[in-house]
Amino acid sequence: MSIFGISGCQSQEPGKHLGSLSLSLSLSLSDSHSLLCGKAAGSKSRIIGGQDAQLGDWPWQVYFTTSYSSCGGSLISNEWVLTAAHCISRDDLNYTKVQLGVVQPDSVSNSTKVTRRLSEIICHPEYDSLTSENDICLLKLSAPVDFTPYIQPICLASENSTFHDGLASWVTGFGVTETRRIGLGLNPSSLQEVQVPIVGNNRCMCYYYETFMNALLFNPNLNTNNYLCAGFKEGGKDSCQGDSGGPLMVQLQNSSQWVQAGIVSFGEGCAVPMKPGVYTRVSQYQSWINDTVTGMEPGFVTFTSPGIDSDLSFTCTTTTSAPLDFCLNDTSILNVLSPSISQFITTQ
Repeated sequence: MSIFGISGCQSQEPGKHLGSLSLSLSLSLSDSHSLLCGKAAGSKSRIIGGQDAQLGDWPWQVYFTTSYSSCGGSLISNEWVLTAAHCISRDDLNYTKVQLGVVQPDSVSNSTKVTRRLSEIICHPEYDSLTSENDICLLKLSAPVDFTPYIQPICLASENSTFHDGLASWVTGFGVTETRRIGLGLNPSSLQEVQVPIVGNNRCMCYYYETFMNALLFNPNLNTNNYLCAGFKEGGKDSCQGDSGGPLMVQLQNSSQWVQAGIVSFGEGCAVPMKPGVYTRVSQYQSWINDTVTGMEPGFVTFTSPGIDSDLSFTCTTTTSAPLDFCLNDTSILNVLSPSISQFITTQ
């Protein structure tokens, strides 16, 4: 679930409480699946700074391997998986193995595990590997799966959903649990979970100022609303390599339902202070998902944070002047720009 490095480390190298935040919500009842999705058998109301997840806690969690990498994903219907576009390509169709109903992928004895191949790989047609915009992909399983207490679809955030700065969220994956100076880590034997707060786009852009400005040179039409950030200002907890494609989730107030707000996409380092993880904002892609998925429809839910978003009044302390509505990081962009361009951007 790699959200660190260019478009996720894995592809390039080849519950849970809401704290004191109260949330309001409105369910879209136009699709009955919204009443069935996002329910886990786990009774609990962490990745870096996290902990092992228990079987059934996150029954939509998917783990898949290609010929060169591994990634996470989320089950959104009985035959479709949502993941990141940087995790996979069409060439991987015949070489991808998908595991569901597991918290220990390497375990040889797991009565809850279901394995599938893929019949289709449909990534967003406007995915940009340089800026990681539209980093979203749909995988059709070779055959539908039966829902069990350990295999369930997650709800998806609808297009009108809002996620205010500081909102508690959870991210899961099978990535590294310890960072080292050389940038490597230790892969866990079990699914990891961690709680992280949402970081508003204004604040996220401020933390990643130079990267955002460089990204705009490559794509002046970059839609920064397609990104969502999450992480602690002081670092210490986050998703990391191997976690790409997995879900960032929030829980409906006074409900057992979980809603996927983001897809692990990229970031800088692992749990580095003032470098939150960057996610694909799922609510921006409701139409594309509905137009692409066949068979059982995913359940979309409108998630609304209450009150006024503190990010709207956030002031960046950088001495440079720039719009404060971005949320993106791709360290490769900094490497390909000439020093003179980088210096110009960061001093204007």
